[in-house]
Amino acid sequence: MSACRGLRLWPGLLLGTWLAAGSADAATLALAGGTIIDGTGGAPIRNGVVLIDGERITAVGPATQLRIPPGAELISTEGMTVLPGLWDLQVHLMRLGHGDRTRWNSTYGPLAERVVMPIAARQLLEAGVTSARDVGAPLEAALNLRHRTRNGLVRGPTLYVSGPQLRKQVAPEAGDWQWVVEGALDARARVARLAEAGVDYLLLADLDLWTAEELSAAVGEARTRGLPVHAWAERPADVIRGVTLGIDGFLGTGMAGLPALPEEVILSLHQRLLDPQARPLSWSPGISGLLNFESLRANPEPLDDGPATAALPPLVRADVLGSLADPGRVDWWEMPASQARGQCARLRQLDEAKLRLVLGSDAGVPGHLHSRATWQEIDFWVSDCGLPVLRAIQAATRDAAITMGAGHEAGALLPGLYADVIAVRGDLLRHPVLLQAVDIVIRRGSRVR
Repeated sequence: MSACRGLRLWPGLLLGTWLAAGSADAATLALAGGTIIDGTGGAPIRNGVVLIDGERITAVGPATQLRIPPGAELISTEGMTVLPGLWDLQVHLMRLGHGDRTRWNSTYGPLAERVVMPIAARQLLEAGVTSARDVGAPLEAALNLRHRTRNGLVRGPTLYVSGPQLRKQVAPEAGDWQWVVEGALDARARVARLAEAGVDYLLLADLDLWTAEELSAAVGEARTRGLPVHAWAERPADVIRGVTLGIDGFLGTGMAGLPALPEEVILSLHQRLLDPQARPLSWSPGISGLLNFESLRANPEPLDDGPATAALPPLVRADVLGSLADPGRVDWWEMPASQARGQCARLRQLDEAKLRLVLGSDAGVPGHLHSRATWQEIDFWVSDCGLPVLRAIQAATRDAAITMGAGHEAGALLPGLYADVIAVRGDLLRHPVLLQAVDIVIRRGSRVR
């Protein structure tokens, strides 16, 4: 057998392994002994080794084929599952699971940048989320937190931000992180402002309420400026209009409580995917927010888990838990039981449609703590909805990175990519719930847990 067989060295990355990351002999950190899931959907590597030099991975493969360089720091992963750091493409950094949206917005909205968003970022990273996409925050707050996390000034994942959502209906207290669009010229101007500020993508909502001219102006301006466009899929019309305009992806599967995606939605998706000239289409279903809340209605005990709320200041923790003391009082518009019942059916439809399914948890909505949300999304996909665990992991790693234009540098355990790595004790392939207790978290080559 060739000595290189079984090593994760893609042809396009082979040269980059030595240019960007150095050779395996230069590794300064080695994780050895565990089962490796590389995020690409390939077969797991038993008794595997991951070698890291600085911020980059230098080699991945079986222990029988990789030599750990002398002087490298050794982290034993015996008895563990090792995988790429998780990506969560649907997080609300502005919210911490509070059950009263109006009170939260008015009381904590002004504290978003200094208090709320750094707490959410820290909870995500400590839960093994090394990259995340925020779904709406004040523009300067979002950009500042992205800068601070990327430069190690705040403990958190690598962030991708949209700044404020663009939509047609906005609550009075939410004007800083949701901007109303009033006409085509206004739509173009708001997209231009966001692009010039440096956001990573454009997020639209209420697509069924926009005029055709407004949507065309917003998407056209985004394309001119190189901004990907994503939108909330709240109603069937949102999807059909978004597909027609060629947007890059959707978030959520509320569908106004329908038991399944309507036939006209599936048809529009198929037509888009069959068009060889069309852009790739991704979808972050975000099913766990509603499913978790329904579970809490029956058993609120998980909210009393100390580690899950340990990062919250005592007064904030008391306020969040107090707002959830009576789940029946939580805003029905956000947490309707009718929408929860069709979540698995809609997820399976999207999987069968063969679009790029990516993982997003809706972390931050009522009862859905950033410390728990991402692993719950994976567990619901597998345990409740029946998707293969490797499919869910790929959606939370490689496919998510590709969706955000970062597949060339992150999202998998491959030589030359950023060393974002997590490890959990036990066999994750049999028990995805093990992700609720991540033992090792490495972000960009630095161990944070």
